Amino acid sequence: MREIPASAITDTVAALCVKACTDLPEDVRERIRDCRQAETWPTAQDILDVIIENYETNGTIPLCQDTGMACVFLEVGQEVHITGGGLYDAVHAGVAKGYTDGLLRKSVVGDPLERVNTGDNTPAVIYTDIVPGDKLTITVAPKGFGSENMSRVAMLKPADGVEGVKKFVLETVEAAGPNACPPMTIGVGIGGTFDKAALLAKKALLRDMDRHNPNPYYAALETELLDAVNALGIGPQGLGGRTTALSLAIETMATHIAGLPCAVNINCHSARHAKEVL
Repeated sequence: MREIPASAITDTVAALCVKACTDLPEDVRERIRDCRQAETWPTAQDILDVIIENYETNGTIPLCQDTGMACVFLEVGQEVHITGGGLYDAVHAGVAKGYTDGLLRKSVVGDPLERVNTGDNTPAVIYTDIVPGDKLTITVAPKGFGSENMSRVAMLKPADGVEGVKKFVLETVEAAGPNACPPMTIGVGIGGTFDKAALLAKKALLRDMDRHNPNPYYAALETELLDAVNALGIGPQGLGGRTTALSLAIETMATHIAGLPCAVNINCHSARHAKEVL
């Protein structure tokens, strides 16, 4: 049994919160540069140039003023023992430390209707998977709500099939329009239950943009849907062009014979996430 002190988790989460909000992953940067080279609409070119300038000169300044709600994904090795405190308490403390010390905007209200700001961006939204081994992998993905508000879940009928999935994805992106700060990154979850489909879609956003679904059928569907999304002509910031989305990733799982859950989780062009293994 390997022991990991809760204080190490707190410090790691704090550092990841700052890194995720200020340092765009290289795969995202590369995809934006590629899209800029392929873009033909002058207005879209200008917007993409500004986005590139933002992440290249950013330094320690947040990539966006909406530093999001902290979504924390934990892969906990079954041979790991947390000492000196609780796992979730350590994560929440790390978010509070990162957002406070890093001077990141605090965007979380403690109750969805009373809406009093918690003052330190806690609580985090925590997702936990138990995996083999003695490592703890922590991924922090701040989620801004300009894009989160444009996300949707549908309980499709099995008879809707793949055409129903395509229709739902395109309708969701078209309804989002400029509100999600395009070019978007799009996560699609298919299968499971109502809630699991949404989690699959959110996890899909963490995948490197140069990696397709390992199933050739879904890899081809990712390409087809991304092409269809970009053919909508929404473009960067909704002002037209061929770059409506940077990427589209699909994650799936088994589901019930009577259902076809489908979720679309939209992220803006600032597809922020950072990972560390303890």
